[in-house]
Amino acid sequence: MPPWVWRIIIGLLITALGVLMAYKTPWFLRMMGRVAWAERTFGGGGTRLFYKLLGTLIAIIGIMVTTDLFSRFMEWLVGGLFG
Repeated sequence: MPPWVWRIIIGLLITALGVLMAYKTPWFLRMMGRVAWAERTFGGGGTRLFYKLLGTLIAIIGIMVTTDLFSRFMEWLVGGLFG
């Protein structure tokens, strides 16, 4: 299979994981437990918010991988550090 097909498949899987994490937050909370930092920072229920934000970020990264924008975004973000 051509490499672009694998990129699309992997990107869609990453996106699905992020959406699942944001949608099924209680399941992830039971499986992975509470995050002390999130509870202190965001207050009561902070872990749920943390998992939802993390799932949203993962979904956005998956969309960028699918559309082949992730490498360009990383070059923009940290390209100045490496020349």
